[in-house]
Amino acid sequence: MLAIFQAAGWPIWLLLVASIVATALIIERLLYLRRGKILPKKLLDEVVQVYRGGNITPDIIDKLEHSSPLGVVLSSALRNIDAPRDVMKESIEEAGNGVAHTLERFLTTLGTIATLAPLMGLFGTVVGMIEIFGSQNASGANPAQLAHGISVALYNTGFGLAIAMPTLVFYRHFRALVDSFVIDMEQQAVKFVDVVHSKRK
Repeated sequence: MLAIFQAAGWPIWLLLVASIVATALIIERLLYLRRGKILPKKLLDEVVQVYRGGNITPDIIDKLEHSSPLGVVLSSALRNIDAPRDVMKESIEEAGNGVAHTLERFLTTLGTIATLAPLMGLFGTVVGMIEIFGSQNASGANPAQLAHGISVALYNTGFGLAIAMPTLVFYRHFRALVDSFVIDMEQQAVKFVDVVHSKRK
């Protein structure tokens, strides 16, 4: 394997670095973007119970805010519990935008690697081809050596595509996951707003 990397030329090392970064980001996002961690199942019910019990204190709000991304959104609602419905919804939307930004962390880098890897592979192949044809002498070349050189140069393109395909799949998966989490958070926050304002009526 190392011999292939050495034969393929210096551009393949850039692809190796890109593959390591992409793998690390995929693992990090897989561990972070878990539904139970982002949207704890009974958190909304617990917040409603706290609200109905009248036990809202700054300590409880701070604890809720640091518990999960959904907790950040619901804590912003609790901070504006006495405000009109519009103000409460606006504070929830602002908190939701901040949470969405956190959930999307590293996804831009992942998408960039997915887009750039095939181009880096193609660049490596072009560099390899230039070196192969540049090293030929006037008397011609051995066709077997030429064919071997071209196949080695094509390792860059193959490796670039091998990096890009799974990275793109994970990037799309994480984007869809983040979108679904944001929608779920908005729905749960709206339910809490409805609970608060139906009680006032």
